[in-house]
Amino acid sequence: MKLITWNCNMAFRKKAEFILACNPDILVIPECENPKKLIFKDSIQPANDIIWFGDNNDKGLGVFSYNGYKLSLLEIYNPDIKIVIPILVTSENITFTLFAIWANNPTDNDGRYIEQIGKAIEYYDYLIQNNQVILMGDFNSNMIWDKKHRHFNHSKMVKVLESKNIYSSYHSFYKIEHGKEIHPTLYMYRHKQKPYHIDYCFVSQKLAEKLQIVEIGDFDQWIKYSDHTPLMVDFDINKNHPNENILNHHNFITKYRNNCLFIRAKTRSAKIGSSDV
Repeated sequence: MKLITWNCNMAFRKKAEFILACNPDILVIPECENPKKLIFKDSIQPANDIIWFGDNNDKGLGVFSYNGYKLSLLEIYNPDIKIVIPILVTSENITFTLFAIWANNPTDNDGRYIEQIGKAIEYYDYLIQNNQVILMGDFNSNMIWDKKHRHFNHSKMVKVLESKNIYSSYHSFYKIEHGKEIHPTLYMYRHKQKPYHIDYCFVSQKLAEKLQIVEIGDFDQWIKYSDHTPLMVDFDINKNHPNENILNHHNFITKYRNNCLFIRAKTRSAKIGSSDV
């Protein structure tokens, strides 16, 4: 199973063929236009499913699935946290929860970037507890900017996720500390002299055990299309009893959905009761 995140720097319809040549099963594309604008060439492989959210039809967050993978938006989605989308991913061999991320909310006084992920971790805490979770996308964050963020910073995010047995695939694979990355994912203003690492794929321990390879796109190959290079993560999903993992995650999601229905019913009852007073 191959997951790729790539901030396409807008106009994904003109660039899709280049990232699809990398053979993804799941694509997380920040700065993607609304699907209504996605008019592809006939040669472009159609996606099985597309999920998109954003306030700007030219620049939102798109998630695409291929090769039999299916995407379902989970009911708990909170549009006030921008943009973190909880998605159930299913196939014949695996099921897991994906949080697709483009951390960017300029209207939030608490902070527009890493603070959004902090709010997502808190809001979706129950969902993040299960052992089949991936958080992937453009986090707009790095430990080097910790001092600029008072409410929640990159180091705190890493610590909180690690307490839930969720780890960065890049840092685990290359055995590199946060803040000391040697493979940039962003070149500010497309300048090679301004490299940063701000795109991530965090995975729960059960999935980390299936990790095969993590790759970052080459500057010379990708800079003509975007100021970001893709982060590509491969898993061997047949390793360690895949059917058992599917069953366990299915049971967790069923319990989660029943819990959501209970909370909604309880909330409706409280509202009805208050209106009768």
